Amino acid sequence: MHVIAFEETPVWQKGMQLLKIVYSVSRQFPEFEIYALTSQIRRASISILANAAEGYGRFTDNDKASKYIIARGECTEVHALLLMAVGLNYVQHKDLQKAIHLCNEVGRMLSGLIRHYKKKI
Repeated sequence: MHVIAFEETPVWQKGMQLLKIVYSVSRQFPEFEIYALTSQIRRASISILANAAEGYGRFTDNDKASKYIIARGECTEVHALLLMAVGLNYVQHKDLQKAIHLCNEVGRMLSGLIRHYKKKI
């Protein structure tokens, strides 16, 4: 099946699942974190999707790979911020298992896209 829109890609669909969980979980953070951890984790999860979509829309293989690299970095950032939230006792680790799994899954998908487009350069 030929993918015709970025929102049909598996990386976008998994990234959207992650975004929804991040927003849900971050509602549990203390109010004083609204401009710090809450904002940062939400922006990073948005950036995963934005860069994945932008990479899909780029014309050259190098441009595509570059955007997917940024998205992968943002994915790692979300993972780290989730662990920080656990370390600060804002949420329980067990409540983040699905989000952490999705971070790893999206990261693997992005790594595959990066390898694919880097080979073509």
